[in-house]
Amino acid sequence: MTITIKVNSNGSLMIAAADVPSVQLTAADGTMIPLPEGKNVFLCRCGASSRKPFCDGAHKTSGFDGTCAPVATPAA
Repeated sequence: MTITIKVNSNGSLMIAAADVPSVQLTAADGTMIPLPEGKNVFLCRCGASSRKPFCDGAHKTSGFDGTCAPVATPAA
């Protein structure tokens, strides 16, 4: 099964509602973070959200610049 995580232009990471049931999100200590059913999930990548790990739109006013191109991962 393929799960797509979309890097939104200059914003959050989005997991489509259809993929959410297949995603397990955990905190650094292994605690499960529940995800809403039937809704797209937006994860913060600017670090300024007051709802981490979820996006609250803070990237719009924090000076976050997420417009850089993705970097390819070297082959293992």
